[in-house]
Amino acid sequence: MKYSFIYLVLLAFTFSACTNKTDADLIVTNAKVYTVDNEFSIVESFVISDGKIIETGESSNLLSKYSADEIIDADGKTILPGLIDAHAHLYNLGLKLSRVDLDGTESYADVIVRLQEFQQKYPETKYIIGRGWDQNDWETKEFPTKDTLDLLFPDVPVALTRIDGHAMIVNQSALDIAGIDESTEIFGGEIQKKNGKLTGILIDNPMASVRATFPKIDKNAQTKALQSAEEIAISLGLTSLVDAGLNSDVIHLIDELQQNGDLKMRIYAMLSNNEENIAEFLESGILKTDRLNVRSVKVYADGALGSRGAALKKPYSDLENHFGSMIIDLEDFQVLAERLHDTEFQMNTHAIGDSANYVVLKTYDKLLKDDSNRRWRVEHAQVMDNSDFRYFDGENILPSVQPTHATSDMYWAEDRLGAERVKHAYAYKTLLKNAGIVALGTDFPIEKVNPFLTFYASVARKDLNNYPKDGFNADEKLSRNETLKGMTIWAAYSNFEENEKGSIEAGKFADFVILDQDPMEIEEAEIPETKVLFTYIDGEKVYQSN
Repeated sequence: MKYSFIYLVLLAFTFSACTNKTDADLIVTNAKVYTVDNEFSIVESFVISDGKIIETGESSNLLSKYSADEIIDADGKTILPGLIDAHAHLYNLGLKLSRVDLDGTESYADVIVRLQEFQQKYPETKYIIGRGWDQNDWETKEFPTKDTLDLLFPDVPVALTRIDGHAMIVNQSALDIAGIDESTEIFGGEIQKKNGKLTGILIDNPMASVRATFPKIDKNAQTKALQSAEEIAISLGLTSLVDAGLNSDVIHLIDELQQNGDLKMRIYAMLSNNEENIAEFLESGILKTDRLNVRSVKVYADGALGSRGAALKKPYSDLENHFGSMIIDLEDFQVLAERLHDTEFQMNTHAIGDSANYVVLKTYDKLLKDDSNRRWRVEHAQVMDNSDFRYFDGENILPSVQPTHATSDMYWAEDRLGAERVKHAYAYKTLLKNAGIVALGTDFPIEKVNPFLTFYASVARKDLNNYPKDGFNADEKLSRNETLKGMTIWAAYSNFEENEKGSIEAGKFADFVILDQDPMEIEEAEIPETKVLFTYIDGEKVYQSN
């Protein structure tokens, strides 16, 4: 009788303990979880309810406290916070998927072959649009001319954007439709000529006249572009990204798709710098949902180094008396900065050359010197004068950089800049030392989407063939911890979102990825081979590897 009583007491206690567990939606156990919290702690387990993390800790402890509809045994796999691309072009990636892909072309002849194949496949195409060529990858590293395009495509306009988005080769048909001839002058770029005749090369602002003649993209095509690009990004572990320059119609479509559950990713949308966009959103104010944040304006200060459009303080080392150019008039830039300063909106300015960076940093510094927590960003901060790093303070002025730009450009960057100036280019460690944070992205589709290529370029500063042996400007390598922060919590901070994402902590969105290997521990050369097994957003599985 005595033993029966004890048994009943124990049974009652066990039943009581079980019924006192807190209900949750999902418990992840038996994992190696890099939380990226303030202590950069590693835990085994975390609990999710209503799309948010409610507790992290040891598996046994959390299983004793919570019951859930689903429990995942991660079998020791590595889990990271959902990765954030701090500078990308999701919509442009989607558009590129339906156009002529010129990535990896090894010559202008290769470009022509791809155009002909595209026309054969889509003979009814009324305007051939492509992107991805890079003359720096060709044996002949000069810009092509339109002669062959005019011969093969006399009646169909052709517009082919360079990989960096800052130069374009077009045929005569495209020039005619755009109204560009030998007498046309457009500020902020170049309409190249040879012996007084148009070559077909347009750099920076003149390209807008051609783009304005592209066939209109309807809502269905816009939707397909966004969803197709998202599918790629999620499969590679991105749960959030910054789309660096969108028009109002695309932003509202993103919001609609997200609200309907047809687009899962979280997007920090920068407004493209035009009066229609700015007037609408400055009047209506910040647009913020759980998945969309619109509180910034993307501005272009100058062009790109690869097309010699970046604005430099001294001439290009490989082109006499050529300095590049500013895309925006200095007075217009000042007026816009003052206008945004009087709002809660963030100013995010593309600056590649040291002259452009100086203009942007001086303008920011003068306007923000008595402010706090403004977080205005310099996108790329690519070529710096050594005396200008000091303007980055991590509070009002932040650097946003793309590590794979360094490893893509390293083969010819010194040709453009010279041996001394290149020492202060792609200087991510120096930027970090000054700012205390650095937000990392890819700038895809200019670079590849895969964030583990970003990770590798950041910590190794090598290409996939292990070149150069010690890394390009090796002193500027970031550590693995710094790199992971740049792809998670620091990226979130640069978007005013560090309290809702960027780490696996109680109260934050349950965005995370499960990997097949640990990029924090494996051999450096193995990092690019890291594969995503699962991607979760709001605790919902949105991708599973086959």
